[in-house]
Amino acid sequence: MTTIQILYVFGTIGIFDTLYLIYHKLAGTDVACPFFPKEWCRKVQYSPQSKTFGIPNSYAGFAMYAIILWLTMQYAAGTGLFWPIQAVVTFGFLFSMYFLYVQAFVLRAFCTWCVLSAINFTVMLLAVWALA
Repeated sequence: MTTIQILYVFGTIGIFDTLYLIYHKLAGTDVACPFFPKEWCRKVQYSPQSKTFGIPNSYAGFAMYAIILWLTMQYAAGTGLFWPIQAVVTFGFLFSMYFLYVQAFVLRAFCTWCVLSAINFTVMLLAVWALA
């Protein structure tokens, strides 16, 4: 699989991941919590750390995935540069690693959807730096 294909696949997974979280944020309902105890996802979902500067993290994640996909389309069409993709992916990776740290050491609870996003950004980081 090429770097561009990886970005398309994992960027799309990220869009659906964040849309799921946004839906539950707007609906005020609990997310499903496969692989972890239900109370862990609930703890993460409603924690003060679920927002950054008052913005729900799922909104920021959606924006990053959308920007990555848009930049990837521009690059694939020959009208964009690669380094902005690397920059946004790297920022997203660092953002998700910070939230994994918060889940592990501050909240002591993990959310399936946050872990999925961290996996996505890890794969994309490897793709844009190791495979590029």
